[in-house]
Order: sequence, then structure tokens, then C-alpha cells
Amino acid sequence: MENPLITIIIPIYNREQTLERCLCSVLRQTYSHLEIIAVDDGSTDHSRVILDKYQKKDSRLRVVRKENSGVSESRNLGLQLARGEYIQFVDADDWITRDATEILLKAMQTGSEMVITDYYRVIGRKIWIKGHIPASSLMSRAEFARYMMKSPANFYYGVTWNKFYRMDIIRDNALFFSRELDWCEDFKFNLEYLKYVSNIRVETRPIYYYVKTKGSLVDSKIDLRETIRTKRILFGYYKELYQALDMYEENKLKIQSFYLEFARDKIKSPVLPEPPLILKGEKIPKKKASPPRPHSGKKTKSDTP
Repeated sequence: MENPLITIIIPIYNREQTLERCLCSVLRQTYSHLEIIAVDDGSTDHSRVILDKYQKKDSRLRVVRKENSGVSESRNLGLQLARGEYIQFVDADDWITRDATEILLKAMQTGSEMVITDYYRVIGRKIWIKGHIPASSLMSRAEFARYMMKSPANFYYGVTWNKFYRMDIIRDNALFFSRELDWCEDFKFNLEYLKYVSNIRVETRPIYYYVKTKGSLVDSKIDLRETIRTKRILFGYYKELYQALDMYEENKLKIQSFYLEFARDKIKSPVLPEPPLILKGEKIPKKKASPPRPHSGKKTKSDTP
């Protein structure tokens, strides 16, 4: 299809301070054939009011509300409702460049089955360009896996928001976000998705602004027992990928070093001036940690181990 429908899924939980900026960046994309599914995970702040306002303004935005159950359930619900040929994820803390979706689509149409991009890391009014693979290219799954082996816990590989997916691969292989993990469910999703692709398109042009949120899992003390449990579960999927590529025995020690890795994102460029603002005259708000969830403590923004 020359003008395929693209579904953008936005999970939301109490993000009244940043939600409007996020929605504006998505609705103002240069590529307009979009279906935007905003999943409100039981927000108790003014996120509901903001969502209602923008839904009235733009028919492409579909707001879905559910009881609080965590980011995995929100993304899974978005996937169940998606009608698009391709899937893009955006977190309500963050925002994207005006041409983000157009760039992702063009990259996917080079013959790839997944796209991965560099991104901007925002802390206060400073930004860094983050990534891991040095040059844009279309590479095989084995080539991609060799890069990932060097830094498997890098956000670049673990998160969903710097990637672009084919919905037929997700649907045909019944892929979903794990309900058994309180964090790193996005990395598990990516590892499973990679089992079913042959080529990955790497784009070093940053298109996503990831805002460091005070109180995120990276900043908090994570229970050691839960960390070990999560690592053990993830390693099973990680090892399986390399076994499928017939790369495990040759690289066993490197692959097993996954257990010693911790969440990181490599700086590719020095600090840049303050990021461009989406809304005229808008200032980047100081972020607040979300109030505790009433269930297991899952957070809207997930992080890699």
C-alpha cells in the first residue's frame, strides 16, 4: 500500500503535565493517515479532560478507558484494537519530531521488517543523542544480534518507542506484552518479535524525545529478588534468539554476560541546546513521579534491566 494506515498506541496513567505536548506532536505528524489509540489506564488526574478535548478536535484519536492494570495491559489492548498495517508506540511523558512517522514508514519500505532509530534523551532543558549502532543501514537479524550482544541492556534495544513494527508479524505470531513482568516487558516483546524477522533497518536520525522521569525504575531501588527473577525470565528469550541463529555456543560467555548488564543508554553526541518545543511558548514542565498504583506497582514508563 502506498498510503498504509499506521496505528500509534499511547498508554497513559496520570500524565496531565505532559500529555498535551505528547498528543500535539502525534497529531501534527507530516504523515497523516493515522489511527491514534490512547489507552487511559485509570488515570485520576486531569488526563481524562485533556484526552476528551483532543478527541473532539481530531477524529483520528480514539480514547479507550479501563481500570488501572499496568502498561502491559494498556499496550495489549491497543494492539487488540489496532487496524493499522504498522505499529508505533509513544509514551505520554515524551514526544516525537514532526516527521517521525514518515521517517519510520520510509525506512520500513526499504525491505525491512522492523525499524530502530536513535533518540533524544531529555533531562531538564538539556538533551543528548542516544543510540548504539554507528551507521544507518539495512542489516540481517544476525548482524543486529551481534550489535545487541555488546550491550543487551541498552535502552536502544529494550524499549518499544524507538522502533516500528509490522502488525501482521505481531498478529500472526500472537505477540503480546507480558503480564508476569513488572518491568522489562518491552524487551521481552522485542526479543520475541525478532524471532520472526529477517531484516532490520537502522536509522541513526533521532526522532523521539525520551524524558527522564524522576521516580522511574532506573532511579529507584529495585528489589534484588525481583531483579534476579526478571533477568532469569528474560535470559530464556535472549538465549533462544541466539540459539535460533546458531550463535549461542560460539558466543556463550558474551551472551551470558547479560546477567551482569544494567540499564544504560550510550551517549552518541554531546549535550545539545534545549530541545525544540512543540507548543508555541510552552515550557517543558518539571516532571513529577506518578502516584503509586493501586495494584502491583507497575509504571507507565518501563525500563530495561
